[in-house]
Amino acid sequence: MAPRDDGTVTSARATTARDRAATVKRRALELGFTAVGIATLEPVPHGDALDRWLDAGQAGTMHYLHRQAARRREPARIFPAARVAVVTLTEYLHRAPGADPAGPGAAAPDARVAQYAWSTDYHRVLTPRLDRLAAAIAETAPGAVSRWYVDAGPVPERELAQRAGLGWIGKNTMLIDPRRGSYTFIGVVLTDADLAPDAPFESDRCGTCRACLDACPTAAFPEPRVLDARRCISYLTIEHRGEFSGEERDRVAGWLFGCDVCQDVCPWNVRFASVTPDADLAPRPGLAAPDPMDLLDTPAQSFDERYGVTAFARAGPAGMRRNAAAVLYNRRRA
Repeated sequence: MAPRDDGTVTSARATTARDRAATVKRRALELGFTAVGIATLEPVPHGDALDRWLDAGQAGTMHYLHRQAARRREPARIFPAARVAVVTLTEYLHRAPGADPAGPGAAAPDARVAQYAWSTDYHRVLTPRLDRLAAAIAETAPGAVSRWYVDAGPVPERELAQRAGLGWIGKNTMLIDPRRGSYTFIGVVLTDADLAPDAPFESDRCGTCRACLDACPTAAFPEPRVLDARRCISYLTIEHRGEFSGEERDRVAGWLFGCDVCQDVCPWNVRFASVTPDADLAPRPGLAAPDPMDLLDTPAQSFDERYGVTAFARAGPAGMRRNAAAVLYNRRRA
């Protein structure tokens, strides 16, 4: 049965909870997800930390997080009928951590882009897959109703992924899969289907490592697992609204969109992350190291035509011109 516009799907068929879970996981892998687990929906253990983070202003201009806080603390409130979350990971790494996007032996690019943004916007890739996964749940469980989310809505994705047994939350606040590292997208399907949950991932395998904290060029981590978004290059170049202050412009350095530094240095990525074979996430020409001068001169209509299906659309033409101007300024003074 086709899903409704709000991502809700209904259908009917029954087996045991364990069998249904196994069927749903197998179907998720067939749909192209890299890994999948099932999580329960009790309140997250870090709710107080979220409140302290918001109260300290460390979310910057992401005011929507304040509105979503209650549901992020208690994910069962997002979709009250839901029993579990089916959590998926999708690998997106294109080149070895820290590798030059222009290729071996090439000059370092003047403008860097986080690897997740080298391809078609992941929302466009994962949304139809989550649609199909919701339909598969509906085919497997009698009368099941499901709603899916991909990096949108009040969903605590990393906490649910850890609870689903897919990894732990590292000191850089990223989910780290011990077999794949952290270059993964997280997609979530909340469902009222009776599916057996997985055991949570309990261990913290960061140990005494501080590589991500020490490598951050803007000292955006005041302590492990606490990110001050106001100092984070990814936040500044993607989520921040308005023009940069002089200090913010300096922090951007050569990053045009996003930042991979804290992931590039993570030993789990250096040792285990592999290039994605996903054809739908193949790099698009001109995204890995674009010319900032070109972006500075691109009118809004042309920007939409060239970048409307990419992650650059999140910042929009005005945001990308701002970013390009900052990169060019920092290049001139280097």
